[in-house]
Amino acid sequence: MNRLTLVLGGARSGKSRFALEQGEALGGEKIFIATAKPTDEEMARRIERHRRERPEGWKTVEAPVRLAEALQSLEGKGDVVVIDCFTLWLSNLLTAFDEEEEKVLGEIDRLMKVARSVSLSIIAVSNEVGMGIVPTDHFLSRLFRDLSGTLHQKWAAEADEVYWVMAGIAVPIKRKGHEKNSIGH
Repeated sequence: MNRLTLVLGGARSGKSRFALEQGEALGGEKIFIATAKPTDEEMARRIERHRRERPEGWKTVEAPVRLAEALQSLEGKGDVVVIDCFTLWLSNLLTAFDEEEEKVLGEIDRLMKVARSVSLSIIAVSNEVGMGIVPTDHFLSRLFRDLSGTLHQKWAAEADEVYWVMAGIAVPIKRKGHEKNSIGH
């Protein structure tokens, strides 16, 4: 069965914990796709803390750039996938593709196509970065914010469920079959 979920929130809001809890509740073989790269000591400590917080039984796949390929390779090897997180993946793509927007957008489109084609329940975690001020000091900051918003909108449009997490509390924004709960309906 193919099922997409998006878990959005700010830094240290409880997004990852909520995503893992959702994955645990679904049952079956579980896979965690990590997009972080240990670029410095602090990031290495974060990665290690996340590893320790993961429940037993989760396999880990590292995919800092080639997320669509990693997801496709998991077809038939698991039931539930948690991707943590989209914003780190976008940062990695911007670096890998020398800040070329069209190449990053192409990767987003490839990811969307693969995500809907595999028989997996996929829970994607991402930081909401579009609620702050518009960065005026640097092109890359604005591009990152815009690409994050684009990815979030595309995934949310396809998703069966979308949650906003703040202070450790998950608020459903979209649940297929419960559209009347959405804002504006």
